[in-house]
Amino acid sequence: MNSRQPIPVVVLAGFLGSGKTTVLNHLLAGRGGTRIGVVVNDFGSIEVDAMSVAGQVGDSMVSLGGGCLCCAVDGSELDAYLEKLSAPVHRIDVIVIEASGLAEPQEMIRMLMASENPAIRYGGMVEVVDAAEFDATRTRHPETDRHLAVADLVVLNKIDRVDAAERARIEQQLAVVCAPGTPVMATDYGRIDPELLFDRRPWTETRGQLSFEDLLAEADDHESDHEHGHGRCDHAHAAYESTEFTSEQALSPRRFIDFLDRRPAGLYRIKGFVYFGVPGHEERYEVHAVGRFLRFAPRPWGRGEARVSQLVLIGSGTDGPGLLRELQACREAAPHEARPESMWGVLRYVARPAEPVSGVPATGSDET
Repeated sequence: MNSRQPIPVVVLAGFLGSGKTTVLNHLLAGRGGTRIGVVVNDFGSIEVDAMSVAGQVGDSMVSLGGGCLCCAVDGSELDAYLEKLSAPVHRIDVIVIEASGLAEPQEMIRMLMASENPAIRYGGMVEVVDAAEFDATRTRHPETDRHLAVADLVVLNKIDRVDAAERARIEQQLAVVCAPGTPVMATDYGRIDPELLFDRRPWTETRGQLSFEDLLAEADDHESDHEHGHGRCDHAHAAYESTEFTSEQALSPRRFIDFLDRRPAGLYRIKGFVYFGVPGHEERYEVHAVGRFLRFAPRPWGRGEARVSQLVLIGSGTDGPGLLRELQACREAAPHEARPESMWGVLRYVARPAEPVSGVPATGSDET
């Protein structure tokens, strides 16, 4: 990632016991060389021991040589810590906020979208759900349904503790409670591939002492041995499919937006860039989608860079050839003849400084 671009801020929500902290630990363990800033209420079960070895633990912040900064804050301090984490000196690539206890997820989404800090941008909201305690959680916390309604991606955790019939019943309930098209990712032990939320950099070689990644990897190996009585088990992301699309021909903005509006629930992430070639909008449009969340960011082309579109689509149970056929149908032979208003659908998803709080859609993504 280019540190000069706005840093995506991902909201990770879920009630006590859902496995939210375990999900966060897996994101940290599998981040490769990506520098993650994490904002939490308290450190709880976050890998504090590994952090203590890799860096220094202060009263409210952990600063790691391995590239992770963690802040323990309350809601009133959130803006200040986001500003601190997004400072260029830290070279943070992505920020993950553990939302529980800080604020209602929808209020946090509004706060992030209305932020006047040009160094950050909202990157989607992930809600972690305990499959074994689904009904009990909804009874104890009536606000659960409200949280699910604003989620861009739902992680249905602890599926190893329910049978197939119960899992199907819960997924049917989620389809009713969540906004239409919200993808539900089933997992156990909080295993979620970081690639579904952000790009990972390759690990850097370490010398003399273990890096933060090494420490977390060792902890994960130990956890797997303890939980399963054998070596590290296969991660859920082994079942994900990746489909790549490249076009030297411009894409129709209207047909491409229609494709995104109709994307299947199993398509968890889309990343890459698109060339539309519409007069007045000939920039390179970066695409970032997590679940229902969608953002475009216009960027200048590099000197001599070919005007092409390149996308990677990551999902489970998706029809790769079918997705490619739909994308090929988005190609436009005469983009220079398109009228400027053909870009309106795309421009709805271009982040603007200090977006208005009023009328912010529940998903934070213009009702994608």
